[in-house]
Amino acid sequence: MSIMEENYMEERKIVVAVDESEESMYALSWCLRNLLSQNRKPTTTLILLYIKPPLDVTGYLFAGDVIATMEKHNSDLTNSVMSRAEAIYKNFEPTVKVEKKIGSGDAKNAICLAVEKLGADILVMGCHDYGFFKRALLGSVSDYCAKHVKCPLVVVKRPRTAQMRDDM
Repeated sequence: MSIMEENYMEERKIVVAVDESEESMYALSWCLRNLLSQNRKPTTTLILLYIKPPLDVTGYLFAGDVIATMEKHNSDLTNSVMSRAEAIYKNFEPTVKVEKKIGSGDAKNAICLAVEKLGADILVMGCHDYGFFKRALLGSVSDYCAKHVKCPLVVVKRPRTAQMRDDM
């Protein structure tokens, strides 16, 4: 068996960063079509990674029910993102082992830490395609990840004409 064949037989972990955006769902769909459609080996794991925004209530005096409402909103958002992702991958032909991982914090740091901890072989992310000023103010999560992750990164840019379908 050649070295190429041995590497092909090893387990592979593909992490797709998902959030509530259409861009991240497009990236998941792209990953399924382009990285997993030719790959019929059962040793590939698709890891859906969602990073919840931090719930920072320090310095505020909130009643318990306000904090509970904020936590419920975060939980509902997480469930919504994962349900949308499931609707995309459940129609995918080859059997794919899927894991769902949820973290919290600043997205760019949390994604990089999770990718390293998970031992990812590749990270796939959507591109929000912010303009220069918005990117300068907010920073680009994909730019940050490109500089800090140790695995290859694929940034998927959704064509302006692409419409999301659940069967992609």
